Amino acid sequence: MRPGRSVASCGRVRRALVASDGVTTPSGGSSPDDFWRRPPSGGEGLPDRATAPITGDGTPPAGGAAPGANVGPGGATYGGYTGPPPSTPPPAGWRPPIHLQPAAPRSLPPQDMAALDQAEQRAQRVTYSIGAVAAVVLVILVCLLCSRLLR
Repeated sequence: MRPGRSVASCGRVRRALVASDGVTTPSGGSSPDDFWRRPPSGGEGLPDRATAPITGDGTPPAGGAAPGANVGPGGATYGGYTGPPPSTPPPAGWRPPIHLQPAAPRSLPPQDMAALDQAEQRAQRVTYSIGAVAAVVLVILVCLLCSRLLR
């Protein structure tokens, strides 16, 4: 039997279930990147959505509409998306009004690196000693439990 196959109850051979087997990639001789490429203009036989005729009630547009024009509710035609409305730039040199001027930042005090190293070493010693005490307590508890089990 080939790998990836199993035998069903009636002697039929069935493929093993794999979650990603043939789910996201098309079959055939296409490259793996074809799945992620954009379809040709208008899709695969579908009209381009930006220029496709649209009516409010879902019916085809009236015969007088120009090809590629959109038809809105009531039969009014309009062009495709023309982009955002134009905006006017602010006057040159414009800035928002300033009501409060913040104080200049203060300088931080200098750091004493030797004192910082000593404090770090003391903290490390405290941490190690607490860990050693906890380990001794655990060893004593394990010894007591084992001695009770052996009796």
